[in-house]
Amino acid sequence: MEPVRIVTGTAVPLDRSDVDTDQIIPSDWLKRVERTGFGAGLFSEWRDDRDFVLNQPEYAGARILVAGSNFGTGSSREHAVWAIMDYGFAAVVSPRFGDIFRNNSTKNGLVPVQVDEATGEALLRAIEADPELEITIDVERRTLSAPKAGIEVSFPLDGSTQERFLEGLDDIGITLRYADDIDRFEESRPAWAPTLG
Repeated sequence: MEPVRIVTGTAVPLDRSDVDTDQIIPSDWLKRVERTGFGAGLFSEWRDDRDFVLNQPEYAGARILVAGSNFGTGSSREHAVWAIMDYGFAAVVSPRFGDIFRNNSTKNGLVPVQVDEATGEALLRAIEADPELEITIDVERRTLSAPKAGIEVSFPLDGSTQERFLEGLDDIGITLRYADDIDRFEESRPAWAPTLG
């Protein structure tokens, strides 16, 4: 996982609430065995409608997805996070996230930015009015700002999750911080005990 300190860029306004993981990445896409290539399936059933927001050229290249409340509900499929990231998004903003989706996001390097309902609504309207609106998400300061729209808010992010992003640590990276301790423990075990090797 790469460190994430600041995410700056334009955004896509997904003005829908209660978006579940099956809508994010339909089950037809779950046959893949690698973690790449899922971006093509992101919201694939909705993308059949040429008026769908991801089909609008003014939002091409956006790095931030701004959604309605209750984003990422439903099944625990990690593929939903992979699809969002593979498409090119580095952060998702919503007034509320599904717990499992939020957890999967933090473990894969996708920043979940939770804002209050009024801020979420103001941000959606500001992006619709100006697709070039620049948004900055500062993980270290735990802030989201869109100066041209007069928006600057803080967002919740616990210390250990913040450290994951700033240091670029996934679960394996966190475990490897203790590699010397693990090696010392393994060396001190009796010869008759089971080993990892």
